[in-house]
Amino acid sequence: MTKDVEVGEYTGGKDYEDPPPVSLIDSEELTKWSFYRAIIAEFIATLLFLYITVLTVIGYKSQTDPTKNGDVCGGVGILGIAWAFGGMIFVLVYCTAGISGGHINPAVTFGLFLARKVSLVRAVMYMVAQCLGAICGCGLVKAFQKSYYVQYGGGANELADGYSTGTGLAAEIIGTFVLVYTVFSATDPKRNARDSHIPVLAPLPIGFAVFMVHLATIPITGTGINPARSFGAAVIYGKDKAWDDQWMFWVGPFIGAAIAAFYHQYILRAAAVKALGSFRSNA
Repeated sequence: MTKDVEVGEYTGGKDYEDPPPVSLIDSEELTKWSFYRAIIAEFIATLLFLYITVLTVIGYKSQTDPTKNGDVCGGVGILGIAWAFGGMIFVLVYCTAGISGGHINPAVTFGLFLARKVSLVRAVMYMVAQCLGAICGCGLVKAFQKSYYVQYGGGANELADGYSTGTGLAAEIIGTFVLVYTVFSATDPKRNARDSHIPVLAPLPIGFAVFMVHLATIPITGTGINPARSFGAAVIYGKDKAWDDQWMFWVGPFIGAAIAAFYHQYILRAAAVKALGSFRSNA
């Protein structure tokens, strides 16, 4: 009688290869068109992301404005706003993953940089492109709907009344941790080897992570978890409240991304243990 194999158990040899750590500074990247193509892709993707999502937020607020006889139960609601953010991330990651990796978020780029998945040069240029794209995306919204944009807050992130700074910061840290942890898990070489027959698998959970975090944290901070998204909206909106809380939407996501990178790389994937084992074997 043969031994029963547990469902989902993998019995073959190693069918994936962990990519080597990227050089901290790779000057050779600057000579390749693919590097600049990736930067352009990040710029356009973040522009489209902010354009669609901020329009959704402003549209919801205008439809539910009681001063204009709006229906408080009308519009897309918080659920629809969360779907807009999550859905756009799913679409844009799917479109740009093969070109730039589909970061569309400085926190994601920062986490991948800490894990040695991207070089310092690429990380910095991605963040610049993402912030510029976010500014341009919000600028388009204001150009098309200037009166609504100013009246309904421009989609800017602000700490809601009744919540402490610590609560807002914690919401941003935990929310970004969920997102970046999902990014690491969805793009893990080991998982990709098993699920290579499902090409949309990586963008889907990343989009769902954004969706779920928005449901939880919209009432607290409006949900940042993306410094470029918060920065672009603050630049175009330009009001003091958005700038007073701006630090929270950079510090929180970067801390969350750093924790997610450490957790995935050094605990789940045991990178520290592997490095120590390699050192001992060479000694």
